[in-house]
Amino acid sequence: MNDLVTITGIAAGGDGVGRLADGRAIFVPRTAPGDRIKIKDGSLKLLRSFGRAAVGEVAGPGPGRVTPPCPHYTQDHCGGCQLQHLEYDAQLAAKRAIVGDALRRIGKLDVTDPEIVEAVEEWRYRSKISLAVKGGSAGLHPHDRPNFVFPLADCHIADFRLMALWRELRARLDLLPPGLTRLTLRLDREGRRHVIAEATGEPWLDAERLRRALPDGEHVICWWRPVDGAARVMAGPATGFPATAFEQVNPEMGILARRWAVQQLGDVRGQTVWDLYGGIGDTAALLAEEGANVVSVDADEAAIGWARTRATATPVRFIAGRAEDVLPSLPVPHAVVVNPPRAGLHWDVTLRLTAEPVYRLVYVSCDPATLARDLHRLNVNYQIAAVRAFDLFPQTAHVETVVVLEAA
Repeated sequence: MNDLVTITGIAAGGDGVGRLADGRAIFVPRTAPGDRIKIKDGSLKLLRSFGRAAVGEVAGPGPGRVTPPCPHYTQDHCGGCQLQHLEYDAQLAAKRAIVGDALRRIGKLDVTDPEIVEAVEEWRYRSKISLAVKGGSAGLHPHDRPNFVFPLADCHIADFRLMALWRELRARLDLLPPGLTRLTLRLDREGRRHVIAEATGEPWLDAERLRRALPDGEHVICWWRPVDGAARVMAGPATGFPATAFEQVNPEMGILARRWAVQQLGDVRGQTVWDLYGGIGDTAALLAEEGANVVSVDADEAAIGWARTRATATPVRFIAGRAEDVLPSLPVPHAVVVNPPRAGLHWDVTLRLTAEPVYRLVYVSCDPATLARDLHRLNVNYQIAAVRAFDLFPQTAHVETVVVLEAA
């Protein structure tokens, strides 16, 4: 196909979007708004209303196109990032548009593209990285070959301390457990580094040998996690920190988003506030600082167990359980904060929040599509008071959004 296609925007997921001669939308990875491209021969796949293709040639680059600094992005087609070929301001504009489009198209809401808080750091911000292991190779997946794994040399968005650890581990892969399928490296809040080995084989008997072989091994904790089983420490101090629990991979930006979310509740002194899908209790701790009577719920027992050990300004009631199951037993709230996984709110949670509206509801979301779906459902009894996006994931198409709802 020799016709030129002009890319006009960035879709959710990071692909550039243009139009074919017949009017159908075409999604092309690694393209930028304003690019004039030729589609790679044999790559075009057409469906009824749209198509997908790969870039054959960029005949004319758009104004926001830059040279990606990471060799894996271009040479290995790394799928971990989607927007390294865009200058940072263009990335922010794309994410604002992604959120705004989802809220209007899926949520049927009359809103403009939200303002976005730019990242403190554009690179080296991730406190966690998960590597796939296949055929003796540990690394990441190409975006166009998801079943393949290329060896990772360096990830430019991962913290330097994790990559230093990875360089040492690469030379000692023989000390990792048999049947290894995934290797996760994570920093905790005290600067310790965690190695979580997920495997199908026998327990990790060489974990202590590996730890002692590492230059800074006294600050490393090794975990073994059998497939479909619970992780346990095999070497290093058992600090109690749940290395397998969910936590924002960009700690600095996560704090900014949570603080803004809590501020939007106003004066909550002496008021009951629910913190649903609360994880290890970060939002609960901020609410306690504001003098609220906090009830924090999460299904991850390890996360709740650690949250119960942390010091808070006022006591917090932490409950391990699924939000939809425990709601009937909770005290009536004045306000609610929800931070669900990508799947969004469970239908029973939505029903409770609409049947018994609260003064103010703050929704923290990592997925604009499910956020928009849930806001459409909540719109029956709430109106939007504020929307703000936060760039927790520079170089990727992911974006965090905080929406403030008031009872209508």
